[in-house]
Amino acid sequence: MFAVFDRAGENGRHGHPRANMFDQPELEHLMRTNLKDQSTVTLRGNVEVTDVAQDGHGRVRVDFTDRLTGEHESVLATYVLGCDGANSVVRTAIGATMEDLQFEQRWLVIDVASKVELDQWEGVHQVCDPDRAATYMRIGDTRYRWEFRLLEGETAADFESIEALQPLIGPWVEGIPCDQLELVRVAEYTFRAQLADRWRDRNVFLLGDAAHLTPPFVGQGLCAGVRDSMNLSWKLAGVLCGDLPESVLDTYEEERRPHARALIRLAKLIGVSMTQGGRAGDLLRRLLAPRLHWVPGLRDRLLDGETPPLSRSALVMRPGRRRSLAGKLCPNALLTDGSRYDDVTRGGFVFVTDVPLSPQQRALLADRGTKVLEVRPGSRLYDWLSEGRATAALVRPDFTVMRAGRDVAALCEAMPRFRVAPEGDGRQVSGSYGPARCSPWRDVGEELDGRPQRRH
Repeated sequence: MFAVFDRAGENGRHGHPRANMFDQPELEHLMRTNLKDQSTVTLRGNVEVTDVAQDGHGRVRVDFTDRLTGEHESVLATYVLGCDGANSVVRTAIGATMEDLQFEQRWLVIDVASKVELDQWEGVHQVCDPDRAATYMRIGDTRYRWEFRLLEGETAADFESIEALQPLIGPWVEGIPCDQLELVRVAEYTFRAQLADRWRDRNVFLLGDAAHLTPPFVGQGLCAGVRDSMNLSWKLAGVLCGDLPESVLDTYEEERRPHARALIRLAKLIGVSMTQGGRAGDLLRRLLAPRLHWVPGLRDRLLDGETPPLSRSALVMRPGRRRSLAGKLCPNALLTDGSRYDDVTRGGFVFVTDVPLSPQQRALLADRGTKVLEVRPGSRLYDWLSEGRATAALVRPDFTVMRAGRDVAALCEAMPRFRVAPEGDGRQVSGSYGPARCSPWRDVGEELDGRPQRRH
């Protein structure tokens, strides 16, 4: 056994198990249910967007058709976020195209439900078969997932029953009658590696699969889309309140596109190493895999799962080549009162420091809507600052470090004004950057689709 993720404890970087298995439709049901309780959100289902057009005066018209009634409707918006998937209408509307990163494979995805225990190892099984690569995992109490690379000429239509799937899933369900296995779904997916050449046209943005497509081998597909929304949403909120300059929105693509590219390359590398090379590749895998534990630090790096820091921007102030916390995520660490970092931040900026602040510094930060978090020796956040050679860090609403260092006074002055509205206010945030800070303007988990995911 090379490495095992701890799925039961709270030892992960962000206070949760490093890997979790669950069914994506369950997550989507929870999200849709929660949206119904948000008074500022209207959710329209069963509609198809047909066009997105900008009028040149800061307004965007979205045309759509109600699939139930056939009626054609339109809405006007200040900003439009195109989260409409791989075949994005919004991407076409802004004239963006996908850069091909040279990876394409057809795979069969199978979900089976059974009350009978399969008595398999509870981790992810990755079968590096040169003839047919495969993946198996348990994704719920009674639900199981298989993925098999399709051979030339095969389609999902060839595997529409448990009986037809037996040659594939047989090694995992040996001795279990077919009538004890319920085929929940079988579908064909084409795994691709692609990246949109641009993610914004004035007031229209691309997020998720509309902006990037990744092979699933490190499970960062939907996770990357969540990172997109976390990165952009608080910036939009500040601009919409009229306090943040619109130029801050340029940092969305500056930060997210290189990060997405890095993870796509990693997924492509893992996928190629597991599935390609034919007999020669299989021989190489058999030679190298049992010896990976000899590589210094590889096991710890795999289990840590930290993703690359965000690129430098007006909102990620990282000094030259010197090591810095800027662009990295602040850990969701346990605090002295038993709560965690996320529990106390409330969606605003946080000033994390290991030295006491003066009354004047506290007053300055309070006026800018910033929460101060003083950490003590022996705490996780104290150690995190020390490891990053910093005394204090400015942490953004998306948990990314904007700036860190040892000059506490300068860091206090650099903190932007960004206020979190009281609950029930209707506005989520308001923010502004003082005059001295306007001049510089110009972020291994598995995918949420039945795979582990990590807070990023």
